[in-house]
Amino acid sequence: MASGSPGIPKVTKKVEAVLREVPRLRRYAVALLADRGRADDLVQDTLERALSRLHLWQSGTDMRRWLFTIMHNLHVNAVRRSIRRGNEMNIDDVEDRLVQAASQTDSVIVRDLQRAMQELPAEQVEVLVLVALEGMAYREVAEILDIPLGTVMSRLSRARQALRKYLDGEESPALRRVK
Repeated sequence: MASGSPGIPKVTKKVEAVLREVPRLRRYAVALLADRGRADDLVQDTLERALSRLHLWQSGTDMRRWLFTIMHNLHVNAVRRSIRRGNEMNIDDVEDRLVQAASQTDSVIVRDLQRAMQELPAEQVEVLVLVALEGMAYREVAEILDIPLGTVMSRLSRARQALRKYLDGEESPALRRVK
């Protein structure tokens, strides 16, 4: 390459001017993001954008201002993207909270609940299932079962009370039926 090739000294001077601003860019990025890793990524993206568009920088204008404008625009675009996508979290930061040890207690409770429901009177089970599992309003249940609203509420109350006592080990719903 000939040393007198036009453009080469200009590009070198431009690149040197960009590189001189890296410490300031990094400080600004850290201040913007409060995270050194993300700040380094922003600086890298800024440098990539600036170097790929170095021909757009006008000689005689402030290089620092040009680079900070690029960084600011990249940051604003990233914020807008994150707002559209919602909150993102690094899986490494939360993986300990995502894991839950298997609980045999839960399966025992479900089994006990199934047994207890089998022991309840059918009319209590109907109301309990429609309200608690299907999420229906008391009035809807009353219309479906063709019973008064007060009857729905009392059956539900008795069913819940019997299940609570059974799960607390106080008595069996079958015994409740006999009483």
